[in-house]
Amino acid sequence: MLLKINHIAKMEGHAGFMASVLEGDVKAAKLEIQEGIRLIEGVLVGRHYKDMPVVAQRICGICPVVHNLTAIKSLESVMGVAVTPETEKLRTVMEYAQIIHSHALHLFFLSLADFLDIDNDIKLVKKYPKETQAAIRIREFGMEIVKTIGGRVVHPLTSEVGGFKKAPDAGAMRKLVIDSKEILRTALELGEFFKKIKIPEFYRETEYVSLQKNGEYAIYDGDIVSNRGLHIPVEKFENNFHELQRQQEVVKRIEHNGESYMVGAIARINNNRNKLKPAAFAYLADLKWKFPYYNPFGNILAQMTEVIHSIESSTQLMKELLNSDLNEVVTKNYEVKEGLGAAAVEAPRGTLYYHVDVDAKGYIKNVNIITPTAQFLSNLEDDIMEYIPNIIKLSDKEREKKLRAFIRAYDPCISCAVH
Repeated sequence: MLLKINHIAKMEGHAGFMASVLEGDVKAAKLEIQEGIRLIEGVLVGRHYKDMPVVAQRICGICPVVHNLTAIKSLESVMGVAVTPETEKLRTVMEYAQIIHSHALHLFFLSLADFLDIDNDIKLVKKYPKETQAAIRIREFGMEIVKTIGGRVVHPLTSEVGGFKKAPDAGAMRKLVIDSKEILRTALELGEFFKKIKIPEFYRETEYVSLQKNGEYAIYDGDIVSNRGLHIPVEKFENNFHELQRQQEVVKRIEHNGESYMVGAIARINNNRNKLKPAAFAYLADLKWKFPYYNPFGNILAQMTEVIHSIESSTQLMKELLNSDLNEVVTKNYEVKEGLGAAAVEAPRGTLYYHVDVDAKGYIKNVNIITPTAQFLSNLEDDIMEYIPNIIKLSDKEREKKLRAFIRAYDPCISCAVH
């Protein structure tokens, strides 16, 4: 039996799916990438380092902030640039805002209809108008934070190596803090709605990889860890993880110890759940998950938990920034140096890794970008191979619906994968 989906809608980018089943035994399962390779890494070679964050953020329109900041951090690693605590806090706020608006988009408008057995989003919006408005308000809050700090919603203008071109407007940030109280309440109400959704029961043990840092839910900085005992600095990523490219594929896959692994919200929750803010911690506790939690469908509820946590955390950080000197985020002089640098930041879909080589005049000699989807693609396929026997007796239509829901729950970003 050949299972084939020509196009999977409602996810970032274009992909299909194909699986081969022989007498109930799944022989192969593959997410078929339907986008051409974009060669952003090659485009960056020979350019001045200041171009790198500007060009790299064009990899994605949904999460440009994380590409922008990871590029910046990798360059700061090369040149030994130490930024102020205020700069780190402001960048972390941007990261949380990116997670808020990306997760809100995926949770409600891309994946929810799958779990409610609704065949299109027009019906979804008509049936759940209150929840629709809640998701929109939450997403707009995240986007407004990015605009206030970065100058615009998509592809920020103000962030750069060493800090920011200018400090954000204190009045605009103060309004965001005021609005956050209502937004948190809205998110908790939407979270109650998501708690009622029945997700399929499917479990497969996997390795969860994410950043981790003492004292905080790691988003902007930290070491690379896993639930299987891995704990390394970011600089050692390429020594421990292997990139490979299969014939006729445009995506580089990543393995750890020869096996697939998972990144993203569900990985972060498994590894860092004890560092969630109070409302998010209470929300997760109400889900009554037993950890380690291995159901990939739970990624959507992990994302909902992170939305609540990100609102709490960004609000706290903005309050701290308003009580400090915001001008401390403005870039100070630094010396351009040659060398190698590496950085990792948590994107909404998982850990994003950059490695860069810069010459003495500040021109890029080499770049390696490892995106979250490239990391979890093989894990998605390994999961789905075990999942298919559970749905093999369904009708063709119902089986296809289940497969689409499974793939979308992972929240893949194909544009990032083919960077």
